[in-house]
Amino acid sequence: MSETIKALHKEAVRCAEEIKKYKSVHVVSHIDADGLTSAGIICTALERGNFEYTTRFVKQLDEKALDTIADQNHNIVIFTDLGSGMCEQIKSRGINAVISDHHQPQGNHQFHLNPHLFGANGSYELSGSGSTYLLATALGKNQDLSSLAIVGAIGDMQHLKMGQLVGINREILKEGAKGGNLEFKKDLTLFGKQTRPIHKLMQYSSDPYLPGLTGDEEACIEFLHSLNISFSQDERLRRWIDLEIPEKQKVVSGLFQYCLKSGMPSYKIERLIGEVYVLLREKEGTEMRDASEFSTLLNATARYGHAEIGLAVCMGNREEAYEDARKLLAEHRQNLVNGLTYVKENGVVQLENIQYFDAGSEIKETIVGIIAGMSSTLVENRNLPIIAFAKAEGGIKVSARGTQDLIRRGVNLSEAMSMVSAEVGGAGGGHDIAAGATIPDGKKEEFARKLDLFIGEQMRRKACSK
Repeated sequence: MSETIKALHKEAVRCAEEIKKYKSVHVVSHIDADGLTSAGIICTALERGNFEYTTRFVKQLDEKALDTIADQNHNIVIFTDLGSGMCEQIKSRGINAVISDHHQPQGNHQFHLNPHLFGANGSYELSGSGSTYLLATALGKNQDLSSLAIVGAIGDMQHLKMGQLVGINREILKEGAKGGNLEFKKDLTLFGKQTRPIHKLMQYSSDPYLPGLTGDEEACIEFLHSLNISFSQDERLRRWIDLEIPEKQKVVSGLFQYCLKSGMPSYKIERLIGEVYVLLREKEGTEMRDASEFSTLLNATARYGHAEIGLAVCMGNREEAYEDARKLLAEHRQNLVNGLTYVKENGVVQLENIQYFDAGSEIKETIVGIIAGMSSTLVENRNLPIIAFAKAEGGIKVSARGTQDLIRRGVNLSEAMSMVSAEVGGAGGGHDIAAGATIPDGKKEEFARKLDLFIGEQMRRKACSK
């Protein structure tokens, strides 16, 4: 790993030297948490270095977006959390660019910072924000931005494969901890420890799914009563951070016993405890204090066309931009509830190796992937990937979500979405556990059928190799 890090640092320095030739920079980034933190990191570094810069956020970097960027004739463009899949197209348009990404590269580019090019895996060893952090530290003293790199990695689910951040992500984590910016420790892994009432942690738990508790508020309250845990104090609902250590231990022990009695496999129960990431310079009880909650706050901005608000939060605005982000988060949560209600009422279509739902225009294409991931709490068969379709500009958006169990069985959604979408005249990619694509109108049924066969073949290959 040390040789990989050295090689990445060397490339980061080379890319930084190219950027330093210009005083005006255009930053292009993705609209998810990893993309926003990537933009936040590079824009902060540019601001500190007295560069002039402009920004652009895109749902995907396609031919149309590249044409627009090329027409604007920027001195230099920094692509963050995207670009690696469009190397040849960037070159063919004469765009002077530095690419800082972690997705599977296609083609070659002169200034290209990507873990895959140096023997590391961009699905779990380094995120887009991690690559951009290396670039930022090559531009100047920006080690305090390690916190944003970790938020981006968590938002990109890079910690799930190994149960914690590994590879170059871990080196960045250690650097952040050494600088007093971050803390990593073992704790309950359920989402919302900083801001949610404790019974809501269990009610909304989807990974792991808690039989009899997930989705049932009254059952969660009764569970806490059975442990003699008070969930309110001074007319205020208590959060996980409000509990004393003995109370936390009692809840964890009670959950383990409950799950064992419910017949949950031990490896799923063990996922209740894991490594969590705390941003020490953020106020306790806010979304920014916890890397997972911070990433969700950011998703609630750019996915609704307000990337500038998420970027401002990443760059330190804790007043107007933060309040705007919180309002968007409230809307985002309501949209997620509405989306889940839609899936619950309309159900999923189950094939041999996949299950899918078609949201049409009922769920926004920018959040249909999140709904797909959360739908595991609703479907009867949790042993199949969930595929979601939604109407999008110029076609159909497809989002695919898997689990670590499926990956162990040979499923690679990135490969599947890339190959099958191309067969029907679309384009796609992503990561093994989460991927997306855009396909032409009228191709849904063909795509679903081909994807079902492709994923079945992936699992057969894995089974035969044992």
